[in-house]
Amino acid sequence: MEVLVLKVEDPSCFWIAVKECMPGILGEAAYKNLNAEMNRFYSSSKDADKIKGEKIEKGQVYVVFSEELRCWCRALVESVQCQTDGYQLRCFLVDYAKYCSVTSENIRILAGAFAKVPHRAKKCRLYCTKPLTLRIDYCEDTAKIGPAKRWDTAAIQYFRKLLEEATEVKATIQAVEDKVLEMFLFVTVKDDKICVNDDLVAKYFAHYKEAEGTAGSSSDDSDDGVSLNAKFVPVEFVGPTFLARPKLPFGEEMSPHLGPGLDSCNFALGKTSQRLCTILNDSTVPVVSMVPDLPSKEDKAVQTERLPQFFNSSSVQTHTIEGDQQSFQNVGKEKNFVFLSKKIEPSSVLETAPLFDGLKKELAWNKFSGPTFTESYCWPPIALGCDVIAISDQGKDPLLYIPPVLTLLQLKSDYQALPNRSGPQALILCPGWKKAQLVFDMLKTYRKGCRHLHLMLIILGQNKEAASQVEIRGCELVVTTPYNLLRLLEYNTGLLCKLCHLVLDEIEVLLSDTAEQVFAILDCYKKATAQAQGNLPHQIVAVGTQWNKHITPLITEFMNDPHIVITAVEEAAIFGNVQQVVQPCMNINRTAELLKILDFTQRNLQKVLVFTDSVTDVEMIDKALKSNSVVSLKKHKESKCNAQCVLERWRKMHSSGTPAVLVLTDDCLQSLGITDATCVIHFSFPSPGVFGQRLQSLSDNFGTGIKDSAGDQEHVKAKSVILLTESSSCHVAGILPYLKHAEAEIPEELYDLTPRVLEYEEDKFSRPLCASLKTFGICRNRTECPDRHQINSAVDMAQSIADEMIDTPERVTILPLYIVHATNYFGRIVKKQKDQYTVLAKEMNDYFKVPGHRISVNNVEKSVFYGLCEGAVCHRVQVVETPAKDEENVCKITIKYIDEGRTSQVNSDQLLHLPAKFQNLPPQAVEIVVCRVKPIDNEVEWNPKVTDHINHKIKGKLHHAKVVHTLGKTVWVDPMVGVTNLAVMKMWINEYNIRSEILSTGLGTDNPQHVEEIQKLCRQIPVLDHAERLEHLPAKPETTVEKFRTSVQDLLVRSTKEGTAGLEEVPSPQDTSIQADSAESCNSSVTSPSNDAVQTREAEDSTVHQQKGCHPQIKWFQDNVTVTLKVQILRAADSKCEFSREKVVFSAYSEGKFYVADLELYQSIIAEKSTCVIKDAEAVILLVKEKKGAWCKLLKNKNIHVSLDFEHWEESEDERPFTVGSGKLSYPPAGSEDWFESSEDSDTESDE
Repeated sequence: MEVLVLKVEDPSCFWIAVKECMPGILGEAAYKNLNAEMNRFYSSSKDADKIKGEKIEKGQVYVVFSEELRCWCRALVESVQCQTDGYQLRCFLVDYAKYCSVTSENIRILAGAFAKVPHRAKKCRLYCTKPLTLRIDYCEDTAKIGPAKRWDTAAIQYFRKLLEEATEVKATIQAVEDKVLEMFLFVTVKDDKICVNDDLVAKYFAHYKEAEGTAGSSSDDSDDGVSLNAKFVPVEFVGPTFLARPKLPFGEEMSPHLGPGLDSCNFALGKTSQRLCTILNDSTVPVVSMVPDLPSKEDKAVQTERLPQFFNSSSVQTHTIEGDQQSFQNVGKEKNFVFLSKKIEPSSVLETAPLFDGLKKELAWNKFSGPTFTESYCWPPIALGCDVIAISDQGKDPLLYIPPVLTLLQLKSDYQALPNRSGPQALILCPGWKKAQLVFDMLKTYRKGCRHLHLMLIILGQNKEAASQVEIRGCELVVTTPYNLLRLLEYNTGLLCKLCHLVLDEIEVLLSDTAEQVFAILDCYKKATAQAQGNLPHQIVAVGTQWNKHITPLITEFMNDPHIVITAVEEAAIFGNVQQVVQPCMNINRTAELLKILDFTQRNLQKVLVFTDSVTDVEMIDKALKSNSVVSLKKHKESKCNAQCVLERWRKMHSSGTPAVLVLTDDCLQSLGITDATCVIHFSFPSPGVFGQRLQSLSDNFGTGIKDSAGDQEHVKAKSVILLTESSSCHVAGILPYLKHAEAEIPEELYDLTPRVLEYEEDKFSRPLCASLKTFGICRNRTECPDRHQINSAVDMAQSIADEMIDTPERVTILPLYIVHATNYFGRIVKKQKDQYTVLAKEMNDYFKVPGHRISVNNVEKSVFYGLCEGAVCHRVQVVETPAKDEENVCKITIKYIDEGRTSQVNSDQLLHLPAKFQNLPPQAVEIVVCRVKPIDNEVEWNPKVTDHINHKIKGKLHHAKVVHTLGKTVWVDPMVGVTNLAVMKMWINEYNIRSEILSTGLGTDNPQHVEEIQKLCRQIPVLDHAERLEHLPAKPETTVEKFRTSVQDLLVRSTKEGTAGLEEVPSPQDTSIQADSAESCNSSVTSPSNDAVQTREAEDSTVHQQKGCHPQIKWFQDNVTVTLKVQILRAADSKCEFSREKVVFSAYSEGKFYVADLELYQSIIAEKSTCVIKDAEAVILLVKEKKGAWCKLLKNKNIHVSLDFEHWEESEDERPFTVGSGKLSYPPAGSEDWFESSEDSDTESDE
């Protein structure tokens, strides 16, 4: 019968459909009619009942809608997963032999009439045709062909190629077992008729094995059935003598080589014998296609250390070459460096890499240009299932481990002994959600070239129920972060019971930020592997860009003799325990300091290289050494002696017992190729690029990196000595971070100089203020962050919010229009009485409605304001960037919507001339930051789920907020509440608090230090009125290299004269002293100038104590009887609290400072009943009201240090005052951060 092949996994598992109708079998026409009827019925009929997700049963056939096929199909449900938005089903389409995932919304009950029709896709296998593979005998160093439990990659590839190239496919069914058709398959390829079963045997991909119960059948899959010694051509072959061979179904007689019985056997033997003579260089034979980098003329014995694991995973073990504990390679013209703890044969070509063939095709399809140098060394040991540590500049690239890990997961036989429990076989731990998402996306891309793998990305919130909703059954690979995995392990302690492969991505970040969590996970994994039964693979792979001190316990406690691959010289030096020494000296004293160092090294018979960057220095040093009886060599580009001559003399000096000293310039190092030096002296301070090249000359003396090992104790420790002078300022910022990372002994003063260099960098001073600093109060990656981390008044205060826009900081109305992320927005501050922008927007819309007013701009200029019409709405925009025009005189322009804050690109012909009257109003867009909330797990960015949720909830809606700080056109608010205006009742009703909304997602947490950090950042800015701000903006700091050089010179002079004398602080803009007699100096912040008069009056009314002390931060709340004040003060000492009828005075010492608060109350209290209780972190003052009822404010005069505590209101809703139109403030329920004002027109604005 003629068939259509639908899907191929291997020769023992493929699906077909019968083309023409036969007795008992429906043809293609019948299934076309069935498909049409099903789609008609389920698309329109009301009888197509939906089914609830919890009622769906695995193993049952339903009808699902396939997005790929765009039709309703019959499907066998293989797994059901519960997700937050419903159920996800993994189904097998029984008529198309395809796998798909559908949601529970797209599943229907299978109607009886459709259920009676047999499935179109028939599962098949080749009759009595079993796979062969190559087995390795390590003792005899031979390879033998023998039966296998799975098909080789080359056999599957050849089988698929035959079916793809076939113009006609026919089959004869020989048997049916467990609903699987066993058949002979025949194909026509370029007019040749081929029996696929026989062709696989002839190509030595398979052998025939008779069915069970047949006489003379073999009882096992031992190597005795069919064997091949790689050094000997066999003379015996067991053929299919028991098979009754059919005639070709094409109407022709069987070809002689396809004849029945012994003829077939003889032909197969003859053909096979010919092919076996060339088995080691014939690319169609499985052994060659599966051995990477195997030369065609190599010894016939297969080198075992070069075989990939999937070659024969049950027998291949890690092979260590005797006497090769570590090796270094400097490969050809690429100038690549690699440090290896064991020998690895690199796979530098994709075609020969130890990867699954389908994966290679997928990599090529995605224009993969590798493998890179590092990948060529990492892939082989990972594919072998070995533990691997890889440190490289490429260490952030997931492709270092993804291809070999996916290849390992193709080996189903390796995981047959796994327990029947839920849990992944592979786990990838990433430092944050963003990297985890990147890895997950790459896995989804490259798994297309492999068998279907079930992947999961798990990012959980802190909500307790989140972990219980995760269903991992059937999942083979999980990508997550340490915190999320620990949450899962709390709920499911047996999660790691099936884990075979653990990958630690960006190991230096994981072990720096989450070391405790990572080692807790490793402990769980270690316990799980100890309890595992059977010979299961267990592997840990760690990749990163830097060596970390915690990697040593990772290796010693959790890894099994790992392969260590380091392609970054600087990191190999740290691993190799190279001692880094920093020697401060004056530039004029460098030679004297060098002689002192050489005096020590000569007593220890070391090989010393002295590096400098100029020929003059080489000559000068050489003369100085000779004048001090130091035997030395010199080499620079102008020297007459060639590199080979210098190198020979260098080696002879050491072998004869003479201390070897070579003075050279950096450009001579490569030609010399020295790698056995024991000490390098950096006479000229190295740049970051040159530093690694110099360290490479020590590479032969790098230690093992494991300080506890006996071998390292006997190893000569290499040393690197850096002479730091006053002329080293240009490169010191690039080297000192590395020296800290290497735990070098650096003078304490130099640690202080490093951040100053970063602060004074001129290129950063014009950069924007760091977004992370504004949003969270801290930047966790300050050394690598390209933005500024100190205030530049010329930039940050160049544009300020108009004073009248925040006339009542306690509550402003905000309209967010552009959402950057969950806590950072751009929008407008809306005035209640008469909003100027609302008037302007109406006038602009009316103006541009007139066609004659829409005048296009011919010459677009940067920074100029223009008009832009989008539908019926007109905007004011400012040109940010103007690229070159194209041939049509139209180009893409980057613009900023000055009243909304967002940027966009438009065509230049869309910009309209904007009349001057529309440009008078300043840009209205302000940046809004919601305070006191940050992402969980120390993440540096918000999860998109949170941002999307907030964006949907707040964009374009009015909010009330309290301004706690301002800087330029940025406002920090806390709280910010979504409100609804009840115009009839003249009331605002609170709907939600943004901070609470973020916390409720489980992906945000409290950030109590946020406002304090922002205020600390801004303390250097004086509080000026608007005119003074414009006239007295601080000048840009003077240029840095000169200033830093002077600082270093002063330091080095003092170090030389005083030894370990301290370093006098270099003044910097942020180093402001705190005056004891200023109340504002301890808690200053940039506030609205409209409050200056009130603050001045309050200061005049202060007591003498308050003038000499700092004012503490105070939060207050009330009920009908009492008012509670919480004074934020740590470990208060000598505290006093004096009560009078209308006044409270509190004073105390804390951490060496004196704090005092003199509070004049708005209403009277009973002084005798009022109390003050001192706690560890605060003082709690309880005031008893003279008259019961709600106070509209606390103090008579405004105080910037006193604010409402929105989290501790305790009155019930029934007890709250609720007077429509009275203008009184109504307070929210307990625990809420929300509030509303009862009168729309009221001007009562206070939190005191």
